[in-house]
Amino acid sequence: MKRLFVHATILTMKEGEKPLADAALAVEDDRIAYVGPVPSETDGYDEVVNMAGRAILPGFVNTHGHAAMSLLRGYADDDPLKTWLEEKIWPMEARFGPEQVRWGSALSVLEMIKGGTTCFLDMYDHMDQVGQVVEEAGIRAVLCRGAIGLCSEEERRAKLEEAVRFAREWNGAAQGRITTMMAPHAPYTCPPDYIARFVDKARELGLPLHTHMSETEAEVRQNVEQYGLRPVEHLRRLGVFDGPALVAHAVHLTPEEIAILAECGVKVSHNPGSNLKLGSGIAPIPQMLEAGIRPALGTDGPASNNNLDMLEEIRLAALIHKGVHRDPQAVPAPVALRMGTLYGAEALFLEDRIGTLEPGKKADFITIDLTGPHMQPLHDVESHLVYSASRDDVLDVYVDGRPLLRNRQCLTLDEEKIRYHAQKAFDAIRP
Repeated sequence: MKRLFVHATILTMKEGEKPLADAALAVEDDRIAYVGPVPSETDGYDEVVNMAGRAILPGFVNTHGHAAMSLLRGYADDDPLKTWLEEKIWPMEARFGPEQVRWGSALSVLEMIKGGTTCFLDMYDHMDQVGQVVEEAGIRAVLCRGAIGLCSEEERRAKLEEAVRFAREWNGAAQGRITTMMAPHAPYTCPPDYIARFVDKARELGLPLHTHMSETEAEVRQNVEQYGLRPVEHLRRLGVFDGPALVAHAVHLTPEEIAILAECGVKVSHNPGSNLKLGSGIAPIPQMLEAGIRPALGTDGPASNNNLDMLEEIRLAALIHKGVHRDPQAVPAPVALRMGTLYGAEALFLEDRIGTLEPGKKADFITIDLTGPHMQPLHDVESHLVYSASRDDVLDVYVDGRPLLRNRQCLTLDEEKIRYHAQKAFDAIRP
């Protein structure tokens, strides 16, 4: 299938490249074949689509989340992380079975597609269900069986075995759209020797590691009390940073810890919405950028956000650091937009496939309506996407050259069916 999209404003998101006006994007099968001026000849294409009044850019990359937790959206709000998790969320999650994970994940994937997300990372349980949803939806995903080690040795061993089995079976599945990672939940929920076993398995499988880290001050204090080290040095000594690694949150860091992450090439998923809602704090993103780290963005789970809106995360990333540092240049709009696209692809170790629009890369892209009154006059499209646009402006979503959303209509998922089954799945576990 050869498609040509013409007369669009195209943001390739390549470093130093400005948006292209009245430009064209050609797609052949699952790859981008051309980006540039509109060709004088359009013969030979199966479809030519007029994109006047629309921006085309890489799909958003959500680098940290727990999709099935959409079933707990609004169930527990306005509590600190420890109370929220231990007293409200974990008891409900203990009731989750395959049906809850399947329909909660489907609800989240539907929401993400409609918001312009083309790739997401998910850390959870019953991950075969998530893999099946990804396969059916046509979206791209990095999946990992998260493991909490606050249990018996027998349970720990079973979780690790399941994580390894899942990572092996699903890596490269869904026509290559699924890749996998190994994911010990966090240093405050996993004993050091358990994390070390995950490190060993990740190296054996040739896979990256993903974990929560330094999300709250209380977590950092607990790590020092238990192990005599702050989380960054703790994980470094356990070998987590000796290979490819992605940490979520990284809110409470010292300058020395930022330097360690930069030196070790550790990727960071910044989750501003979740961190604000849980009162966890604000990650030192400008300092990370200065150190050479390229932070990505994540929504975290829809129970702590409470949505999966990547445009909202991009806008928050651009705004909150300006306010905290009293510096309007702390995170400029183009950087915030790259945090949600290119830097996200880098954080998931997929930059050779996605993150920018250029020939040879996968045809994962979205279109955004530029004609609304809130987007006028069109002085600076990057500024408008970051500061003015909403997820309702997303019109089309393509992954591997296949349309998942066209003119706001989802083509691969039955929205009414998902809403019905998601409610039914929650009702089945309602206390």
